[in-house]
Amino acid sequence: MRSLAIGSLAARSFRNLASISIEPSPHFNVVSGDNGQGKTSLLEAIYVACTSRSFRAARMNEIVAHGENIASVRARIVEAGDDREQSVGLRGGSRVVRIDGKRPPTLADYAVRTPAIAFHPGLLALTMGGGAERRKMLDRIALYLTPSSLAEGTAYTHAMRERQKTLEVRGTTAPELVDWEVLVARHGTAVSNARQNAAALLAAATSAVFASIGPVGARLDVTYSRSAPDDESAFRSELALRRPADARRRAASIGPHRDDLRLELGGHAMRGFASQGQHRAAVLSLELGEIEVVAQSRGTRPILLLDDVSSELDLERTTALLAFVREQEGQVFLTTTRPDLIDSSLFADGAERRDFRVVAGQIEEVRR
Repeated sequence: MRSLAIGSLAARSFRNLASISIEPSPHFNVVSGDNGQGKTSLLEAIYVACTSRSFRAARMNEIVAHGENIASVRARIVEAGDDREQSVGLRGGSRVVRIDGKRPPTLADYAVRTPAIAFHPGLLALTMGGGAERRKMLDRIALYLTPSSLAEGTAYTHAMRERQKTLEVRGTTAPELVDWEVLVARHGTAVSNARQNAAALLAAATSAVFASIGPVGARLDVTYSRSAPDDESAFRSELALRRPADARRRAASIGPHRDDLRLELGGHAMRGFASQGQHRAAVLSLELGEIEVVAQSRGTRPILLLDDVSSELDLERTTALLAFVREQEGQVFLTTTRPDLIDSSLFADGAERRDFRVVAGQIEEVRR
């Protein structure tokens, strides 16, 4: 696989990072500091520079530092010996992305150039929470397999909202509903198809990982569950039948926004059945499965961002994750409050390690 790493990173007015600049190792980077100092903000800045999105914020305006109007992050990316610059500027809720100073044709073109995957506290929502986090995971993977899925998702959301607005304002017989439902079915089917393809690849990779790190003899089954018919015409017909119910409930009752990734352990749904340890094993398996699928589709190892994973995973799962990290050829950033506990023997022989410390939003390299 091709090598991929961040050669340098600069951020300004990004959450509690006033103005920072680092040159990380192409292999392993340990970022330490007390809680609330900016460790996670640094990983988020890396993720935004790579993908134009945040793994923490629902709205991009949350990223801009309090009292500031503009935030920016800029990274020099080194892939297979070639350099490029990726930058994201944030003003309010808008963002401007550039690759080597030029706007990419679409956000999807930007998002897939430098794959990055974040492990962070809250990952248990993948198996214990509702379907939103699982749909986000599938959408991330689908972007690499079917780049048009991002635009299809945007178009689907717009058409669905306009259909709902028409139902509530003009009633179930409004003539324009037919046009909106054609668009909902067209784009919704495309989104679900892309997710289903992503789910099939994720399922194979996840089940293989779970077989090695999960409870002995346990089997994790991962399948995509659609709420709407997979035939576009049947989808439109179902939308028409559900107009009265959707008008009353003020939300569409079928479509990709209600699809899910079904997780079963030994034939039982994980939610309400699996133990805490089994949930942790499943979460780790899903994340490692995502890495494998993205790596195979992109031809390079994603940059890994590990944010205080020991607080989310138990000792056994943390050990399994670090063993996986040791085998990686890509770049890794790991945050911790206890850098002394990060043994260099965890990392591949001869791999370069750099340490950084974050204090009140300022970052300095620590010489070891």
